[in-house]
Amino acid sequence: MEKMKAVVYNKKGSPEKLIYCEADKPVPNDNEVLIKVHAVSLNAADYRSMKMGIIPKRKIFGADISGSIESVGKNITLFKPGDEVMGDLASFGFGGLAQYVIAPERALITKPSRISFEEGATLPMAALTALQALRDKGNIQKGHKVLIVGCAGGVGTFAIQLAKYFETEVTGVCSSKNVQQSDSLGADFVIDYTKEDFSKSDKLYNLILGINGNYPLLAYRKCLAPNGIYVMVGGSISQIFKSLLFGWVFSFGPKKMRSVAAKSNRHDLEFLATLLANGKIKPIIDRRYSLDKTADAMNYLSQGHSTGKVIINI
Repeated sequence: MEKMKAVVYNKKGSPEKLIYCEADKPVPNDNEVLIKVHAVSLNAADYRSMKMGIIPKRKIFGADISGSIESVGKNITLFKPGDEVMGDLASFGFGGLAQYVIAPERALITKPSRISFEEGATLPMAALTALQALRDKGNIQKGHKVLIVGCAGGVGTFAIQLAKYFETEVTGVCSSKNVQQSDSLGADFVIDYTKEDFSKSDKLYNLILGINGNYPLLAYRKCLAPNGIYVMVGGSISQIFKSLLFGWVFSFGPKKMRSVAAKSNRHDLEFLATLLANGKIKPIIDRRYSLDKTADAMNYLSQGHSTGKVIINI
């Protein structure tokens, strides 16, 4: 069996449990492709799954990947060796934190030539989450007033740009260090939560995304316009649990409280890749790490203070 470098989860590994080591190089079946991984971006889904003990079968995390096709199974029709691809492997066993990974072709799209491998790896989970929260759950419409609570980080930075793409008025909530970044991404107003509490204002919003920040559901509901929608995107584990448990209670009447769990979708990913290639959105890359420093990268991301995407270059 051929070997490759990978970062493998080891429950007894100390202290990080993510061990850089040699692992068996995967072999694609007739319906899979083998990808030489160039870049991976980390997501909350990685460290939250690890905390909850939800470990990929091959014990290798990493969902958002970009790379080039190394070989294909005999039933593959969309790709050939040498093609540059990107995709979300969260529904297909993860495995991106390695030199090679296998995936079904439906997990991937062709990477536009104008997008770098790093940029391609930033898109799948974070930008898909932002898009599906705004469009599918939030029913975003031109002219809406949109509040994005936690507008830094991977999802938040894409949410600002996508909300502006849909021609809305965007207010972002973030810490002092991210005010300038949020402003530069197109936010019409930026609230520094260390100096001001958005929930104490009289301003009402058609759509609120709760990405980060520990605010009560009632505070969000108070800030909704009639027929407004709140979409829970992230936050602490306890906050997510409360939203799932009590959100329906607050949804009686015209104001709605919803949550989103992004679903991998090739059509949506192609749409986002086209926006990126055409300069309509851009990824904010906070930090870059090499594969052997993945444990450090995961630790940094899990602290919740990243200002954009965290990339692992293979």
